[in-house]
Amino acid sequence: MKRVVDKAVKTVSVLSVLMCSGCAVVAVADAVVTVAATVVKTGVKATGAVIDAVIPDSKVAKN
Repeated sequence: MKRVVDKAVKTVSVLSVLMCSGCAVVAVADAVVTVAATVVKTGVKATGAVIDAVIPDSKVAKN
C-alpha cells in the first residue's frame, strides 16, 4: 500500500511540475507577444507622426 501511495505522490508531483512549466511557458510567450505588439504599435504611431509633420494636410493647405 505504501508503494502505491509513494508512486501516486511522485506522479502527482511530476505532473504538477510539468503543468506549472507549461503555464510559465505560456505566460512568457504572452509577455513576449505583448511587448512586441507594443513596440510595433509605438513605431507605427511615431512613423505616422513624422509623416504628418513632413507632409502637410491638403485640407489645411487650402484654407
